[in-house]
Amino acid sequence: MVKIKSSSIGRKLMMSISGMFLIMFLTLHLFINLTSLISRETYEAACLFMDENIFIQIMVPVLALGFVIHIIMGIVLTIQNRKARPINYTVKNKTQISWASKNMLALGLIVLRLLIMHLSHFWAKMQLQHFLGNEGENPYDLVKTLFSNGWYVAMYIIWIVALCYHITHGFWSMFQSMGVTNGKWIPRLQKIAVIYSHSIMVGYILIPVYFYLGFGDK
Repeated sequence: MVKIKSSSIGRKLMMSISGMFLIMFLTLHLFINLTSLISRETYEAACLFMDENIFIQIMVPVLALGFVIHIIMGIVLTIQNRKARPINYTVKNKTQISWASKNMLALGLIVLRLLIMHLSHFWAKMQLQHFLGNEGENPYDLVKTLFSNGWYVAMYIIWIVALCYHITHGFWSMFQSMGVTNGKWIPRLQKIAVIYSHSIMVGYILIPVYFYLGFGDK
């Protein structure tokens, strides 16, 4: 019993640490992407910095590995929890269980599916091409082209909204898995999670809407 319990705690800890790396990546990535709203030159310079900075080049595979670990641990923990509670049970305080917490796996799978689509349109045509020694597409022109497509913009927004709600629960539960169980801090972390996730959502959605409405350079 102790072995099973400790194994579960270890998986939750690994998921929390990998989630922390992903949150850091999302924040940095948003700041880079927001430069596209300033000017073509600023965004292209930011992308060039991302392509040539050695620290970022090292961190990309690390973050990719963290994302894979996060997915695997999420699936394993969901299956583990369902096996431990095969039938519905009464919860003493239902108000503390949010919609996001009950649908973390579904939200995660939506994020994963649309992330694959996003990577195939952006990363595969820019960073991957540079890695292979090819020129790759111009980042600003690629953003303009993709975000002029209403279907792609809609899929992108669905992806970001799902990501927002995934983070809403994942952000504070990450600290809980690391041992923060203080009755005062958990409500504070939950509020911070809502503020952070919705700030990220607004920032990411602003970019495709900006280009879809034709505000990019002509």
